[in-house]
Amino acid sequence: MKQILLLAICLAFVTANKVSAQNAHFTTDGIIEYQKSINTYALIKKNINKDNESYMQRIYDQYKNTQPQFKQLKSTLTFSKTKTLFTPTVTNENNPYFGNDPAMGQPNTIFTDLAASSSVTQKKVYEETFLVKDSVRNIKWKITDETREIAGFSCRRANALILDSIYVVAFYTDQIPVSGGPESFTGLPGMILGVALPHENVTWFATSVTDRAIIPSTIAPPAKGKVVNNKTFRQTITGALKDWGDYAQSAFKAFLL
Repeated sequence: MKQILLLAICLAFVTANKVSAQNAHFTTDGIIEYQKSINTYALIKKNINKDNESYMQRIYDQYKNTQPQFKQLKSTLTFSKTKTLFTPTVTNENNPYFGNDPAMGQPNTIFTDLAASSSVTQKKVYEETFLVKDSVRNIKWKITDETREIAGFSCRRANALILDSIYVVAFYTDQIPVSGGPESFTGLPGMILGVALPHENVTWFATSVTDRAIIPSTIAPPAKGKVVNNKTFRQTITGALKDWGDYAQSAFKAFLL
């Protein structure tokens, strides 16, 4: 009798799991809203050294007394099963402390064809606009067991290194089986809803996910700009920043993300 009861319980458990799996909903089309947060205090403090601390420390103290620690910017990712379009929300905010520092903005509009592993990125570099057409960035992710919830979705952590030195922490969800994400971050078995670059003092996190049918024509690559590939763009930026001293490395990373 006990064996029969135990068998019945096991069958009920298996049946419940099957029903749950059958009823599970996976989002393959929609719009994700992201918020980019930049730790401005940390960025300024990084630039203080023994050669400039006499005036940079005053600038840092004044900034802390008058400005919030985090600058926040918004963007959207429109996605279907095989394509995504990352679009920054235009803002007229002008912070005199940072001027046109690319690390403080969102210079990229990115179309990604996941099926073809290709992308078209419109990059605004000061007064010039480039259209970078190339394959998607090959990121060697290491998936971990750590999980967290983002915008109502259960996400798993993955780590990687890009541009030789930038440490990346990402959180993706397999409830959205599209291998996309904010900016140029792709390549995981599900949508990336959170990204942190700890040493660059910046994060992107989804604030909402809207499940809705997407008209294919709304996911189209940007068309304006000087057409180049990744190699040519990198060479162009390297040449343009060669005389910019310590600032060059920070700007270089920001333009290549």
